[in-house]
Amino acid sequence: MQRTEYYTTDDYYYYEPRNRFNFLNKIKGNRPLLHVSLFLFTILTTYLVHGIAYSLSIVSILLVHEMGHYLMCRKYGINATLPFFLPIPFGPFGTMGAFIKIRERIPNRRALFDVGVAGPLAGLALTIPILIIGLQNSRFVPLNSLPEGSMFLGESFLFSQLANLVIGTVPDGYDTALHPMAYAGWAGLFVTALNLLPIGQLDGGHVLYALFGRKSQQIYKFAMLVFIIIGAFLYPGWLLLIILLLYIGFHHPPPANDYIQLDPKRRLIGYFTFVIFLISFIPVPFYFR
Repeated sequence: MQRTEYYTTDDYYYYEPRNRFNFLNKIKGNRPLLHVSLFLFTILTTYLVHGIAYSLSIVSILLVHEMGHYLMCRKYGINATLPFFLPIPFGPFGTMGAFIKIRERIPNRRALFDVGVAGPLAGLALTIPILIIGLQNSRFVPLNSLPEGSMFLGESFLFSQLANLVIGTVPDGYDTALHPMAYAGWAGLFVTALNLLPIGQLDGGHVLYALFGRKSQQIYKFAMLVFIIIGAFLYPGWLLLIILLLYIGFHHPPPANDYIQLDPKRRLIGYFTFVIFLISFIPVPFYFR
């Protein structure tokens, strides 16, 4: 049965539906055996999909990302679980990522910002060197040597610029066969961009609300509309995520104290974070030819 929690901040009235996903509501705290088991299974499934170099790289990126959130929650005394990893025994990644569950309201907008931004920035700090090392070990292959119907990866602006810098421009009639570490780096940028979507309670939604407060609700609607258009006209594979975001809600609850403003340093980091989103996002991540 669903219940609704109501929050008020003076003239601002907000409601948040709960219990959309019953299994999340059963998470009461840290369960060391479950955390460790899911972590080890994720190492196994990512290894089975793309080998040990990929497995250790992508799991490390996910772990650093989630620990960024978790440690910032600890800093502010916010009740949060350790990371839960989501293994799946097939491609393209061998995992559906990881998450922590925050079990209480964020105390203020500065804490909301720090918790939201810590994960993507920490994950990106590890993703970049992994990607560079992987690109150094990648190679060019003739397109005519690839089987018909091969899957290709879309490139974000950040990925393409790093690839050009590390291995140079791809010759005509060739494509890049990514080393498993490079593929993990590509996936790390992909995950960073997804988390930084300026929608609802994704990391980007946290940062956006911390920056603009109540005004962010209108930005969420616009961002959701743009995402729907991209899904409808460029890459239908986004539609499942769009349906999920619509189902769980793309609004953001206010923190307990909604009036503490961000300092200029945090605002600058926040704007920089959305630059990272723009140069990391891939409108069409996968295609076949």
